[in-house]
Amino acid sequence: MEITLTGLVDTCGGTDNVRRVLRHQEKVIIELSALERFNQDALPIHAVDVSLRQITLDQPIDESVLAALGRLIDQNLREQAAPRYSSISKTDFHRPTWHISPPQGLLNDPNGFIYFQGHYHLFYQWYPFACEHKDKFWVHLISPDGVQWHTAPLGLTPSDWYDSHGVFSGHAMVMDDALWLYYTGNTRIGPERLRQTTQCVARSTDGIHFEKLGPVIDAPPAGITEHIRDPKVIHDGQYYRMLLGAQREDQIGRLAQYSSVDGLTWHYDGLSGDSLGELGYMWECPDLFQLSDQWLCILCPQGSPSPTPDHHVPHHNGYAKATLEADGITLDNWQVLDHGFDFYAPQTAQTPDNKRMLIAWMGLPDEVEQPSQSAGWLHQLTCPRELHWENGQLYQRPSTALQSLRGPQQLLLINTECHSTTVDLGTKQFELNTTLPIPASGHYTLYFHSRSGMITPASAGEPTGCALIMDGDSRTLTLDRSASLTTEGDTRRCIHLPEQLEELPLQVLADTSSLEFFIVGGQWTMTSRYFSAIDATFLALTRDHHDTPLPKQIDWYALKNASVR
Repeated sequence: MEITLTGLVDTCGGTDNVRRVLRHQEKVIIELSALERFNQDALPIHAVDVSLRQITLDQPIDESVLAALGRLIDQNLREQAAPRYSSISKTDFHRPTWHISPPQGLLNDPNGFIYFQGHYHLFYQWYPFACEHKDKFWVHLISPDGVQWHTAPLGLTPSDWYDSHGVFSGHAMVMDDALWLYYTGNTRIGPERLRQTTQCVARSTDGIHFEKLGPVIDAPPAGITEHIRDPKVIHDGQYYRMLLGAQREDQIGRLAQYSSVDGLTWHYDGLSGDSLGELGYMWECPDLFQLSDQWLCILCPQGSPSPTPDHHVPHHNGYAKATLEADGITLDNWQVLDHGFDFYAPQTAQTPDNKRMLIAWMGLPDEVEQPSQSAGWLHQLTCPRELHWENGQLYQRPSTALQSLRGPQQLLLINTECHSTTVDLGTKQFELNTTLPIPASGHYTLYFHSRSGMITPASAGEPTGCALIMDGDSRTLTLDRSASLTTEGDTRRCIHLPEQLEELPLQVLADTSSLEFFIVGGQWTMTSRYFSAIDATFLALTRDHHDTPLPKQIDWYALKNASVR
């Protein structure tokens, strides 16, 4: 008996009762919303799992029927997600005003960041129904400048047999005047949640509506676990190359490499990364690009050695110099990309004027306990950053387009005779510029998002707020967010300063619940979410000794809203 779409849907109890479709060992599995609506006598059944509300069919289904079933589930998912896609809490004082955040639910990795047909396109991973990591969608945003974004229809949903437990991360390519999205399809089989991983592609000619073409790599290569994901595709002038974050069977992270003539049929070329040693148990979110004639590879290794004793979480970020060869890629000179708390899964895009722009997830895997949960949303993205290759190092600077958000320039002169200075900025959304002298001894502290008259638990007489501590004795710059409202994650990060430095130019971009620090023209960055009281709009400066030098002045701008529309 040939199974048709209409017959299958009717047997399953109607279109609204089909929740998920899977395929395992050539068996098709259908998950239903209500198992009792299934007509068990209408089709030959191999198995029924009551706990998962799944039926396994006893005969194959034509590929065209499977694809049509995926489109039906896609429509169901879009309708279910629609109210959450447009619903934003109006009473939430933690929501950022100019960073990208989800309307509801959980946001994580930025995906598919690219310039196409006169606009920037940016996607991000989203679970719309709760603040937890479950079946991921791709939200689609479009912008003329990388600052002011508006929402497009949902890019991708977890609708098909190869991605029904999540449209995982990936990148975008422009090929043949079309926008191609490469991503990892994630499925879980049975109560054991056996992971199945495929690398998939979707295509759009208008940059709005995407047609899934299905898997182009249907299984991991030999010696690699099912932890292989996050495809990055480039064209090297002769072939397309795909990089995938991967895990060897001995629990060592590496890059898996593939090559292709047409972007659809891929050949496995082996692994890269041995030159970096045992840098963690899994590598995620690779990016590969050229900047000032230097190839660079960004990675997020999990379980790599911590750069400082204050770093206790297993998730890291960094980059290496890359050399492209005919048979692979060589990586060397590993460096940390961001020294703060909340920076992961960065993606870059080439701008129309041949600059390289970066946006990252301002969050980390496994961390979900944050105050914004009470308003039904979680996480945000960083500001767009321009990348520069200078003196053998990657520099990050806020996109110059962000200057369009500036209000009038304001000047704060510091009375260097006083032990402390406190000023109410009247806003949590600002850009601040100053120069920090490095004292020969002693320390001073800048507090951001502070409350007037409040006392920290650890140091009576000191203001609260996110503390940036300049210590001359240890020659360290330390970021301390221990005074934040309850949140998961580490509370201290530090940078050890070279002996030849005498002062640190500092630029700070602040939003309602985040702070991004750009130090020495972006030589170092420190990114942090920071949740504080609604009236925490003060900036404070204190020092331990009267003769400890202080910054002499601070220029700052209030920043206007750039909310996603």
